[in-house]
Amino acid sequence: MQRRQHTRVRLRLPVRLRWVAPLGQKTEQCETRNASRGGLLLACHEQHPIGLPLWVTFPFDPAIPDAQPELLARVLRCEDHREDGHQVVEIAVHFESSLHGSIGKNIAKQPWAAPEECWRSLAIPIQVRQQNIPWFEEAMSTDVSLEGLRFISHREYSTGEALLVTFPSRDSVPWDGGGEHAARVVQVERIPGSSSLSVTARKVST
Repeated sequence: MQRRQHTRVRLRLPVRLRWVAPLGQKTEQCETRNASRGGLLLACHEQHPIGLPLWVTFPFDPAIPDAQPELLARVLRCEDHREDGHQVVEIAVHFESSLHGSIGKNIAKQPWAAPEECWRSLAIPIQVRQQNIPWFEEAMSTDVSLEGLRFISHREYSTGEALLVTFPSRDSVPWDGGGEHAARVVQVERIPGSSSLSVTARKVST
């Protein structure tokens, strides 16, 4: 009996994965084996833990220099697989509309938060550093509003901590102004099934 929510289609197309690692962002180019509206089955080279949040560019064209859309996904399965006489890592990923559905459920009820309908999913690479510390962390945003930002991190942050956030280009800046944006941590949550943290910060008016 077919129990899958979405029909799978055999398809071989290049895919780029991006994820947040302890020492910065990492990327890997993989290839699809089948695809559906809900996720992908990929042939890759690196192992990824189940539950890891990552960002998928599908299909990926390495000849395009500009930023390409990225979809938030989560690893469902990862196992070694032999294909055409070569060892590959077979990874099944499920698309997530946002991590907002599984964590931060009460964010809109906080007095500092924007209304729920004002948040939108936006996956872009950002640079985050703690105030008075020159070394930044490469992170990925998951949700933004005009007043706040949620991103995935491997660093430990504390509620109330001052941050400086830099966006990669002016076209992708969801906040007014350029350069570094002052923000303050208002919520830190551990992502289920992952060593990563979801950090919510509120923009500080200057």
